[in-house]
Amino acid sequence: MSEAQGSGARNHGARGFPAFAARRGGRTRGQSYWAARWTEAVEDVWPEEGPLRKGRSFARTGRIGPITVSPGQVAAEVYGGEETYRTRLTLTVLDDDEWDLLWEKTADRPAETEALLAGDLPEDLLEAVEDARVRMLPGYGDLDAECDCDALDHPCPHATALAYQLSWLLDTDPWLLLLLRGRTAEEAVEELKSALLLRALTGPDEPGEPVGTEPEEAAPPPDTYAAQRAAYTRPATPLPALPPLPDPPAAPEEPLTGIEADPLDRLAADAALRARELLAYAHGFGTAPPEPLDTWEDTVRLAATHPDPRAVQRLREGCGHPAEDLDRAAAAWRTGGRAALDVLEHSWAPPEQQTAQARTALATAWEAEELPPITVDGNHWTLTDRGLQLRLAHDGRWYPYRHRDTGWWPAGPPSTDPAETLADLTGLAADDDESSTDGQL
Repeated sequence: MSEAQGSGARNHGARGFPAFAARRGGRTRGQSYWAARWTEAVEDVWPEEGPLRKGRSFARTGRIGPITVSPGQVAAEVYGGEETYRTRLTLTVLDDDEWDLLWEKTADRPAETEALLAGDLPEDLLEAVEDARVRMLPGYGDLDAECDCDALDHPCPHATALAYQLSWLLDTDPWLLLLLRGRTAEEAVEELKSALLLRALTGPDEPGEPVGTEPEEAAPPPDTYAAQRAAYTRPATPLPALPPLPDPPAAPEEPLTGIEADPLDRLAADAALRARELLAYAHGFGTAPPEPLDTWEDTVRLAATHPDPRAVQRLREGCGHPAEDLDRAAAAWRTGGRAALDVLEHSWAPPEQQTAQARTALATAWEAEELPPITVDGNHWTLTDRGLQLRLAHDGRWYPYRHRDTGWWPAGPPSTDPAETLADLTGLAADDDESSTDGQL
């Protein structure tokens, strides 16, 4: 039995996760509490910035295969050019005595106990871990890496990339930390229940106290239903946020009735867009239900959704605007309807709070050294000297734009997350960075 397995490891509990797709920019470190603590611990154990920087870059390439997390190790196959490498991170699992001590210290903390029994991994569990003098996060002499790539760096970029991708898994399932130390979530909860039951059976007497010895002052009996009463007295949980707005409906390829030039398909698409705008108003975007389309807006709508190019050409000739303006407006309409057209044609000044929230979202989602310089002018966020731009609409969505010789053109569908829109815009540059990294690995 290896040291990584130890006497506390189980013979089951390994979990597999699909490979992460390539990411275009953005943060490489996990963002949840436990993911952040894991990343901080890894970077403390492996403090050299060179391998860490290469690992962050490689983690986004999509060349790490499915990940297996089991007691004592994290393993994956890594594809480096024409070669395939086996990469593994190993940690020491806790033995049975250490787990027993951890649950004993956890039982001293009612809030943490209640959270664990409810299926959550509370942040303050680290205090119980410290009281038990055991390790949950990696430390010196505890975390090691193995890879058959024969890189000069130790750990190699493949191993550090795998460590960063584990933080992505911890964003959605922090219980993997316990699995790495030798216990599945189910086993951990059952062992904690056993520790609580043993405490209830033994009463207030301290371990080792002679049987029949009366304390100087009898302790009050434990309140069996305190947790249940506390649960019923909790304040009501607010309702979850409304779901995001649906994407604009795609124009049908053929008339709905099969009769050429039948206007029903146009009317159906128009009704769907109108319904979406009303739904946006129901979500709280805007101060009043949208007004009917004016002549120009309806012209743009027809040019964007009509399948017959002859009809679009007639619109170009008779709309009273340059043909390129109509083409650009139609391209915007196809990305988000009336709201997208408004973003193309009008600028506005968002509230300071909304601008601050956008800055926070970008700072949270991107590494500080990788966030491109941005110039903010009202609802236009321009990537300096990059020919790229984000535009914020009144409906809360961010629209990507690219600069051409004739001006700014829509570059894709919107997103409620400015960091996601920015990542899509800078994807080509990110791919170039990854290509340049391949030669270093």
